[in-house]
Amino acid sequence: MRGQAYPELSERARTVFRVVVESYLRSGTPVGSRTISHLSGLNLSPASIRNVMQDLEEAGLLAAPHVSAGRLPTETGLRLFVDGMMQAAEPSSEERSAIERGIGRGGPIEDALAAAGAVLSGLSACAGLVLVPKREAVLRQFGFVPLSQDQALAVLVGADGSVENRVVALPPGTPPAALNEAANYISTAFAGLTLGEARARITAEIGLDRAALDRVSRELVERGLALWSTDGRARPVLIVRGQANLIDTQAAEDLERVRQLLDELEGKEEIARLLDSAREGSATKIFIGSENKLFALSGSSIVAAPYRGAEGQVVGVVGVIGPTRLNYARVVPMVDFTAHTLSRLMT
Repeated sequence: MRGQAYPELSERARTVFRVVVESYLRSGTPVGSRTISHLSGLNLSPASIRNVMQDLEEAGLLAAPHVSAGRLPTETGLRLFVDGMMQAAEPSSEERSAIERGIGRGGPIEDALAAAGAVLSGLSACAGLVLVPKREAVLRQFGFVPLSQDQALAVLVGADGSVENRVVALPPGTPPAALNEAANYISTAFAGLTLGEARARITAEIGLDRAALDRVSRELVERGLALWSTDGRARPVLIVRGQANLIDTQAAEDLERVRQLLDELEGKEEIARLLDSAREGSATKIFIGSENKLFALSGSSIVAAPYRGAEGQVVGVVGVIGPTRLNYARVVPMVDFTAHTLSRLMT
């Protein structure tokens, strides 16, 4: 985790550690001393390399999944690597073209955001994530459908044609006529406004005693708008593309971890809250495994970068999610380039 104190490593230990991590990220398998002796360029015997690996294991940077197996990096080791040793590669011209071509096809911005997730998924062989700008619905029509004596279904039709509904508690003794009066009032008085704007206006009108409503209808209007405006602000909007990429040949050997990750993606609110934390600052953020409690079981990583709107403010986050053995050196600049491309599109 950032800010954590790491052990001082000799040049020899750094070289061995780097080779283990890079080889593991390429292959997804533990790395043995013979492999390191061939790849590192160090004039060391396999026995000497094993001694160095043992020291790295004791330092908490490497682990041995089996007694006779090679080593692989721990989450602490991966954090040390991505923060202080990784040499990121710029996206290739083909990758840049694919990102720009996929995002810049024209049409609604929502299509471009979904395309960004799909392109990142295809290029990274992970699942693409896009946290979209939070936009309150603009009201076109509102209605109440009675469910029981104390509950009704509030139905909102947005200016874009979207239809959403919520269950709202009714004031005691609410007559059907009050439901119709409140619905007609909302549809007539607040069409073309966001729910937040509508709620502010009805509050002002009630305060000045200008709302032409009886007590029950007025309470219904307040309840309906308050419920929706609060829900609209709190509800995360997350686009996920390419979940099937998470089930690869290596993942087939660890199906429980993959199942856990897919379950986490189904619960989009927790993932969205994690991505939302990447809004702060301008740098790409990397979340590795159990550094975040959400991934304590699945052992997953997220690489995420914020993108900006017309006035330069952060409006959303784009990234990828996959196993901790991501090719960080390739994925990090790819996500960063996609964020900058989306920012240019939205200005």
